[in-house]
Parts: sequence; C-alpha cells; structure tokens
Amino acid sequence: MTMLIEQINLEKGCGTGLKMDMEHAPLLVIRAGCGFVMCGYLNMEIANKLGDVAVRVTGVRSFEDVLNAKAVDVSEAAKKRGITAGISAKEALNMMM
Repeated sequence: MTMLIEQINLEKGCGTGLKMDMEHAPLLVIRAGCGFVMCGYLNMEIANKLGDVAVRVTGVRSFEDVLNAKAVDVSEAAKKRGITAGISAKEALNMMM
C-alpha cells in the first residue's frame, strides 16, 4: 500500500494532499485552512455531525482531478462560509484559507 503526502499550492496559501491507494480507487483528501475536500470514499454525514467544513467530489484519481472537480456535496459548516455545490474544489479550498 502506498501513501503520498504532497503540498498543494493554492492562490491563497498551501494545502496538504493525502493520497492512499486502495483496492479499486485512491482515497484522496486535500486539507486547507479550516476545512478539506474529500473524495467519494468519505462520508458527508459524519463531517456534518462533527461540524467540519467539508466538500465532497467524486470520480477523481489524482490531486489535479480533485482540484478541477466540481463539489457534489458540501457540509453545513461549508455552506456557512459561502461554499456551495457546483463550485470547483480549488475555489472551495481557497475559500477555506
């Protein structure tokens, strides 16, 4: 099993990307400022329960895919920061800085 940790450069600062190869697809998370973008492996219900600023994207296999993907789901805490479904993950990450 391989795990990659990478610095992700954004307009408003740097995030941290985590990629872990799973059986059929990678698990991807990019953390920035007060929140994170997660792939479809992770659960928005739990992010809401914990009060996290979170965005979920699907169909991604790399950090670049994540940055270019559109948010399919956003947590209640993310909505309070003005983050909405349909914006790019990169834009959401910049809003978290």
